[in-house]
Amino acid sequence: MMDILSSFSFQIVAIGTMILAFACGVIGTINVLRQNSLIGDAIGHAQFPGVVLAFMIVGTLDALSLLIGALIFGAFAFFVIQMINQYSKISLDASLALVLSSFFGFGMTLKSYVQGSSAYGHTGGIDDYIFGQAAYMLRADVNIILIVSAISLLIFIFNYQRIKIFIFDPVYSHMIGNKPTVMNALILVMTIGLIAAGLKAVGVILIVNLLIAPGVIGLMWSKRYLYVTLIAGFSGLVSAFVGTYISTAYVGFATGPTIILCLSAIVLFSILFGTHGAVRNGLMRRRHAA
Repeated sequence: MMDILSSFSFQIVAIGTMILAFACGVIGTINVLRQNSLIGDAIGHAQFPGVVLAFMIVGTLDALSLLIGALIFGAFAFFVIQMINQYSKISLDASLALVLSSFFGFGMTLKSYVQGSSAYGHTGGIDDYIFGQAAYMLRADVNIILIVSAISLLIFIFNYQRIKIFIFDPVYSHMIGNKPTVMNALILVMTIGLIAAGLKAVGVILIVNLLIAPGVIGLMWSKRYLYVTLIAGFSGLVSAFVGTYISTAYVGFATGPTIILCLSAIVLFSILFGTHGAVRNGLMRRRHAA
């Protein structure tokens, strides 16, 4: 065990995934409580063509360039979703599905073109952004995760009361001067940034789980928002550490999916045995019925 913990490669991957999972857990509670969880899924898939286009322009898998490409396409996808939802009769879930499939299909088409062309050289690393490849994270990737997570958490901390009011009483929030456009922009910046930073770690397919699952865990154990965010953040952090350790100790276990499996196990346990879980609620109903 100590050999693994003292390994430099393990430490790099563990630090990166733990920071990312903690930040995603905290920020993800906003979208869970606002019932906008699938927006993260749509944005994550929509960022993939931005990654491929950035590679085509730069010519290398430079972490910062790919992050910028992902951010641009994530913001553009959100704008498209809002336009469809506002100016058409298409429902939000339908517009999310349209954007998700269209953008991701565009990204896969670009990937096929790039990998089939001799002009771009080695392109195997692009696949890492679909399913994630945390085991091959570099210090530059961890630095980006650290910077983006720190910015997102600082935005959250400095606007905690405003965000809290906006989540639970948007009408009152607007009355006291919190403009919905500004609040939505803050939430969008935090969410898109974390998704873009975490693409290499867990991929576009699984990144949404890091944003949703910790929030669900938090809600199963508390109804106080501060406690929900702390439980969500630390459940993500613990899952990242355990998942990274398991994938390092046992050959053949991919780091990203293993982290998601650990997080899913905590979700299942919380749904069953949490303070507000199924078992406790069932016992309470029986007592009231008696």
